[in-house]
Amino acid sequence: MMKKFLRTLFSLCIVWPVIWLWLGLRVKHRERLPQQGPAILVANHNSHMDVFVLLSLFPLGQQHIVHPVAAADYFLRNRWLAWFTLNILNIIPISRQGGEENPLALCEQALRDNKMLILFPEGSRGEPGKLAPLKSGLWHLSQSMPEVPIIPVWLKGTERVMAKGNRIPLPLFIDANVGEAMQFHPDKGLFKEALLQRLLQLRQEIKGNESHG
Repeated sequence: MMKKFLRTLFSLCIVWPVIWLWLGLRVKHRERLPQQGPAILVANHNSHMDVFVLLSLFPLGQQHIVHPVAAADYFLRNRWLAWFTLNILNIIPISRQGGEENPLALCEQALRDNKMLILFPEGSRGEPGKLAPLKSGLWHLSQSMPEVPIIPVWLKGTERVMAKGNRIPLPLFIDANVGEAMQFHPDKGLFKEALLQRLLQLRQEIKGNESHG
């Protein structure tokens, strides 16, 4: 109960004022967001702010079932960061080192418990404004849970906020374009290519709107 209260307080007093008021989040196709789990949100990743933007897409009543998937070696590297990310951000840590029998076991269990996951298929933050090659973790997770819908989201503007080498959130507009849900495909190459094209299409839609604005 205390953890839920602290997460709510953090969202209301810090995350939402920064994302919605200071940075000016604009959401396109909000109606495509899942209303309940299980579901997997995937997005391009250029900034630590990406997680806060994606969490802000959901109302307070849903946030306790939304779990960002994050690298254990980075986000659990010290006691204070581990406490914050596990208890306030509600992350599911996964190992990037290998050696575990199934590093995605916690993610699979969360989906079986009707939770929603936030996952970045590039793996880690890439070069600001550019989409890095997609890794295979999402395909492996979806292979074990093929019925779970995957909702692609393109984020624009976060590459200028808390990207690598930039720690200060600057006042600017951030766009989140939510795509239509896609499903698992047994061919890994086709699955990754389909996801890549969905993300690029969402990026192009934002660029198209700007050129007509």
